[in-house]
Amino acid sequence: MPELTPVLDAKAGEGSLLGADEIVLTAENITKVFPGTIALDNVSFKVYKGMVNVLIGENGAGKSTLMKILAGVEQPTSGKVILEDREVHLKTPLDASRLGIGIIYQELNLCANLSVVDNIYLAREINRNGLIDKKEEKQRALQLVKRLEQNIDPNALVGDLRIGQQQIVEIAKALAQDVRVLIMDEPTSALSAAEVEILFRVIRDLKQHGVSIIYISHKLEELLQIGDFITVLRDGRKVAEENAANINVSWLIEKMVGRNPAALFTRKEHEIGKVLLKVEDLTMPRLGGGFILDHISFELHEGEILGFYGLMGAGRSDLVDCLAGAHMQTAGKMWMNGNLITSKSVSDRIEAGFVLVPEDRQRYGLVQTLSVKDNMLLASLKKYIKRVFLLRKQEKIATDKQIKELSIRVASSQQPITSLSGGNQQKVVVAKGLLTQPKVLLLDEPTRGIDVGAKSEIFEIMNKLALQKYGVIFVSSELKEVLAMSDRILVMSKGAITGEFTHQEANEEKLVLASAIGHGPSNGGNNHGSGK
Repeated sequence: MPELTPVLDAKAGEGSLLGADEIVLTAENITKVFPGTIALDNVSFKVYKGMVNVLIGENGAGKSTLMKILAGVEQPTSGKVILEDREVHLKTPLDASRLGIGIIYQELNLCANLSVVDNIYLAREINRNGLIDKKEEKQRALQLVKRLEQNIDPNALVGDLRIGQQQIVEIAKALAQDVRVLIMDEPTSALSAAEVEILFRVIRDLKQHGVSIIYISHKLEELLQIGDFITVLRDGRKVAEENAANINVSWLIEKMVGRNPAALFTRKEHEIGKVLLKVEDLTMPRLGGGFILDHISFELHEGEILGFYGLMGAGRSDLVDCLAGAHMQTAGKMWMNGNLITSKSVSDRIEAGFVLVPEDRQRYGLVQTLSVKDNMLLASLKKYIKRVFLLRKQEKIATDKQIKELSIRVASSQQPITSLSGGNQQKVVVAKGLLTQPKVLLLDEPTRGIDVGAKSEIFEIMNKLALQKYGVIFVSSELKEVLAMSDRILVMSKGAITGEFTHQEANEEKLVLASAIGHGPSNGGNNHGSGK
């Protein structure tokens, strides 16, 4: 059992910015030192009962480290954790769970080869007379899925679900516990707008039942919508705390990054060159009939950032996957610099000049057991082999150059990839692609799960690549990002292009309208997406 030590000087509500509201959990003067870095420096954090306690900061600010301490995954170097007036020593996640502290991790913590119900009750199986009660588990899993207003088969393998559905399973897994404090680390990063609204309704219901929520997200408007109390970390230190009702998005950004938010998202003008990629009548059949991609045609120019926008299921990710060679069952024609592309495999598409930065960097972009350097070299390793020997010197020169040019914050290229923040991991995935010397960079939701400062750096990388005459295809669910960064925007709905807009023509209303209609052109757009 977790060790409990009485604490006499922790009074509920003491120092509360919310008045007389009860403090259920306190992290007091927490410091966490890892080899070569101080992740948390004397941080104090209060959790108010029955409220959404938002913790915000850039990647690397210390948010996830603090949450791991509260969840029993890590132990602090110094400081203490106080739960309802008692000091607790959380030596394992089981200790935290027994005390009613649950966590939804930013990176999904699921077993792809197990069913939904088995994931929900993994290590918490329902026992009857010494046997696992599968029927009861399935019934409760169905209730949890229905509570989240989803139609997911409890017997389905998690690996067969799309990433948004996997996120729902992760949330259901947390709800299955009898929690007093629920930590939500980026719970909406893979959810559609409709799924986010459902989650918010569940959060409000949990609040009414006295559950305290610790909420982490990089979607700033979302934080102000759902949060009651805001705490800001920067570089491992607490820099601000305030009632959510008293602040706005500009306040959040300035406290997070320490500079004017207006300077973070700047699109640089660059020259658009000749046609680099031409796609004609690209189709991808749907199991049971019809098309996932329905006769897609468009052109991409040298130095152009071409944005793709659409609702969940519109086919944007399927499109970039097809261009990268992930689906062999496609039809249609493609030309790179006027040369017809006949091969369909991933390796052949890399040779042809395509590289994909996938939406889910953890599953498809990185190997968690490898170092930063080895992850960078995965797609281009054969360039650094002579006979049967690896050219270590050339490897180091190439990877060090990418670390410098992309401003990847890392003490050494030999560090484990898991030691990096989400934004720096994403830059490693971009570096891996650039080492293949591509012509077309496919970015699928490149800012998912990273903070506003890291987003700014990713956008700066996109600007640099456009200036260097790369063609950039940029898929995003964030309207503001697509509008800010794209030279031209193609809107997709039901597997087809339903609108095309230049940077000057585009606005939120036009993009939303085009994404909501069926097949056929929207006002100001054409169904082929060719030309400027």
